[in-house]
Amino acid sequence: MTADVGEQVTDAELAAGFARDPELFTVVHDRHFRDIYLYVAGRLDAQAAEDIAAETFLTAFSRRGSFDPGRGSLRPWLFGIATNLVARHRRKEARHYRALSRLGPEPAAEGHENRVVTSVAAQRMQPQLAKALATLPRGERDVVLLVALGQLSYDEVAEALGISPGTVGSRLSRARAKLHDVIDQEAVHG
Repeated sequence: MTADVGEQVTDAELAAGFARDPELFTVVHDRHFRDIYLYVAGRLDAQAAEDIAAETFLTAFSRRGSFDPGRGSLRPWLFGIATNLVARHRRKEARHYRALSRLGPEPAAEGHENRVVTSVAAQRMQPQLAKALATLPRGERDVVLLVALGQLSYDEVAEALGISPGTVGSRLSRARAKLHDVIDQEAVHG
């Protein structure tokens, strides 16, 4: 098996082979880097996302021999590593969200008639959403961001964080309620 057939090889086959053939790990990187980067970029600034995404794969590469495909697939394993690395930057992340919450919405650029209404609405909601995310406990924020930015299923989030799918559901439910409350308060008082 070579990295040239990366598209035809499943993650399970990669995991079975990359401990013996480190070159196969390039397929893992090529297949999952973008998703990990986008997830981290949604939580931190672009430069930190680049660094954390790279560090995620360095960590995974160094731990590839201990990866157990019986416990789950590569994607949640990588997201779990990324989430743990983001946790190391938690204070920076919280400062980032507090700073975003103090910003007002940016004025709409003139002459961009192709701008989609939902994009403008999302831009205007950014400070309220950032403030709301900053109020969530770490576990709830991790679940929300893994679902929203990482596009992981409940089972994948559970695997990434080492919790049960039921816990994922309850954390997500509590987080949604808190996010709605904070955003609603901002709309009334803001």
